[in-house]
Amino acid sequence: MGAEKEYKQRSANEIDYVQVTESKSFKKLMHDRKKFIIPLTIFFLVFYFLLPILTSYTTFLNTPAIGDISWVWLFALAQFIMTWVLCTVYVKKAAVFDKQADEIIKEMEEGGDEQ
Repeated sequence: MGAEKEYKQRSANEIDYVQVTESKSFKKLMHDRKKFIIPLTIFFLVFYFLLPILTSYTTFLNTPAIGDISWVWLFALAQFIMTWVLCTVYVKKAAVFDKQADEIIKEMEEGGDEQ
């Protein structure tokens, strides 16, 4: 009997997700998210695929940069650094997006957002 009562309370507080997706705040969240993720993804893919492309079709990266260390090794090391930096930036930005999402849910629980 207790589980049924809990279910009824939970269903009374259900959020209309269709209304959420049509709200201005949700559309702004999605726009901000796309504005952040798309350029970051393009940068990552270009930087990642540049190494095999340059090593396949040019000899520039085979020249020494520092002593016997060639540019290929520096570029490969830069890819590891780039990955960690992008992950850190994404985690910090995702926290901002999570706060926005929590605010949207809170708005909807309190009565909705006028379009």
